[in-house]
Amino acid sequence: MAADLESYAKAKGIKYFMVSYTDLFGGQRAKLVPAQAINDMAVEGAGFAGFATWLDLTAAHPDMMAVPDPASVIQLPWKPEVAWLASNCVMEGAPVEQAPRNVLRRLVDEAAKEGLRVKTGVEPEFFLLTPEGDKVSDPYDTAEKPCYDQQAVMRRYDVISEVCDYMLALGWEAYQNDHEDACGQFEMNWKYDDALQTADKHSFFKFMMKSVAEKHGLRASFMPKPFKGLTGSGCHAHISVWDLDGKTNAFSDDSKELGLSDRGRTFLGGIMTHASALAAICNPTVNSYKRINAPRTTSGATWAPNTVTWTGNNRTHMVRVPGPGRFELRLPDGAANPYLLQAVIIAAGLDGVRRKADPGRRHDIDMYTQGHTVTNAPKLPLNLLDALRDYDKDETLKALMGTSFSNAYLKLKRQEWDSYTAHFSRWEHDNTIDI
Repeated sequence: MAADLESYAKAKGIKYFMVSYTDLFGGQRAKLVPAQAINDMAVEGAGFAGFATWLDLTAAHPDMMAVPDPASVIQLPWKPEVAWLASNCVMEGAPVEQAPRNVLRRLVDEAAKEGLRVKTGVEPEFFLLTPEGDKVSDPYDTAEKPCYDQQAVMRRYDVISEVCDYMLALGWEAYQNDHEDACGQFEMNWKYDDALQTADKHSFFKFMMKSVAEKHGLRASFMPKPFKGLTGSGCHAHISVWDLDGKTNAFSDDSKELGLSDRGRTFLGGIMTHASALAAICNPTVNSYKRINAPRTTSGATWAPNTVTWTGNNRTHMVRVPGPGRFELRLPDGAANPYLLQAVIIAAGLDGVRRKADPGRRHDIDMYTQGHTVTNAPKLPLNLLDALRDYDKDETLKALMGTSFSNAYLKLKRQEWDSYTAHFSRWEHDNTIDI
């Protein structure tokens, strides 16, 4: 392992390695390690005080070591003398069970025991803002329906094309970029991959997008709903499951409804069964529920679900099946932790496969105009606290995600909710001062 990274550094002209891990809140933490020292770091890991980041640890805990995964190494295209490494968190020789990448790795192994190899693609949406983050960076980007706006995307060509060029050079097979449905909002797409590789790429993409935006004097934000009245940022996940050889799509069966195999239906059944609890992971912030439960935006639609329903090729539902052998989960938003998002998809789907879960009735109506006619489908949580309560009640999902992780996540997220409720807002002042 160490020899591989040493050789990589010499061959690529790497001066520093960024040994990185992601905490429970999606924060990316790193140490900059000189290439001359990577030999030791590759074996022992870089030391961190876990308590100093969003993990449920104390100041008295031993050093947490981030052991780099050499297979994840990426040379920074915008600063080629640096290479990024996703890492696995270890403490006193044992994996830190609550660490997001460890949660995902364990669930990938669980799926493999069932003969399943989960592949996913993500569609991260983001805003390009002024450096202060208080408004859209392009003053001319003001259309009522700005989606796919040709002029608006070209005004941000320098940023978007630079990141797309980097993805192409990295071999990610980037295939399209567009201006999305809110003013100042964009989406960039690359080819699907195994769940762990997708999570690593998703994590690196956010780092890369923010870095390149800063280089151009802008700020990239993946906040779910930064502006009232504008469409929020989703992070839709396209999901397919394959045999372990990666060549046969276990979700695909042309003889079945929508080309989705019986096993695919049971995986979908798991997603539908655990949907309300999934929200705690897929929509992890207070702000997330401004996107899910938003009134109609200026463009005419929120493009976000608020009810647990599935359909064919129809974007108004929580899950759509756009073609044979895969489905799209439209629940996640831009704040979703790249590793936990993949982990919870596998956990819910795996439970569905094991229990042969039925996804329920398919609805083909426009949920934005006819959703009130659906009376037997659960509503998604109204706020983060409701989502956390739903997750806490879902003993099966909690166990699949891991007891250590679930306890830590619930504890820290409840603290976040308490902090939010203790905050005094301008709305309270404006609406209560003369009561």
